[in-house]
Amino acid sequence: MIETLTNIFVLRGILSGIILGFLGGYYGSFIVQRRMSFLGDGLAHVAFGGIALGLLLEKEPLWIALPFTILVAIALTFLKEKSELEIDTAIGIFFAISVALGILFISLNKHYISDAFSYLFGSILLVSEMNLLFSSFVTILTIILTPILWKRWTYTSFDRELAITDKINVSVDNYILSILIALTIVTSIKLVGIFLVASFLVIPSASAKLISKTFTQLTLFGIIFGVLSSIFGIFFSISLDVPTGSTIILTQALIFLFCLIIKNFNFKRKNSHNVQTR
Repeated sequence: MIETLTNIFVLRGILSGIILGFLGGYYGSFIVQRRMSFLGDGLAHVAFGGIALGLLLEKEPLWIALPFTILVAIALTFLKEKSELEIDTAIGIFFAISVALGILFISLNKHYISDAFSYLFGSILLVSEMNLLFSSFVTILTIILTPILWKRWTYTSFDRELAITDKINVSVDNYILSILIALTIVTSIKLVGIFLVASFLVIPSASAKLISKTFTQLTLFGIIFGVLSSIFGIFFSISLDVPTGSTIILTQALIFLFCLIIKNFNFKRKNSHNVQTR
């Protein structure tokens, strides 16, 4: 086990998991609060089209998927801001087109079908030095933008109309948030996989929401749960020799179950106390 943990590929995966746990918990708080979970799933499948095209062209798939996913994130935000089309409908359209393109590109290149499956399900061995550096860049960018945008994003998450009334440029802020969520999704794919990356953004923050009283607590607990589930999920996957992505998500599911039990216990205790005081 110790020899495995000192392996450069495993170390990259662990560092990547910690970084992506932070990013997933941070942006997941906005996704959960704004009820945008379908956006994460949609953008993940949009990235699949870009990855399949990269494999077909024999280029680094993530560098093809990155602009592809960002452009779709911008397009979705534009449709949400400027048209009467429901955002779920728009996501469904881009979702279907991207998956169809991905399947077409994969069918045209039989040699890379195994690589495509690795991107679908994730692998700790797929995390490269460049991928780690890029996810670190996204984290640094997030930290830099937090003092500027976090309060505005939070304000808009709870009351968009009032934020507009207070002359907050909600439209621009939404574009920035969508782009950063797209970056987080693309950088998470190698570790978690396309099928599971949306859950990576939702489950830790959903767990945090069960035990949080403020949005700040929701964000902090979401980050903590994201990081811890990544670390323990990777350790479990190495020990049991099972896929990394699914192990991380199942670890997050256990955390969610634990938070749900705590919430129900506190609810019953509160009701019992109210009955006794009467």
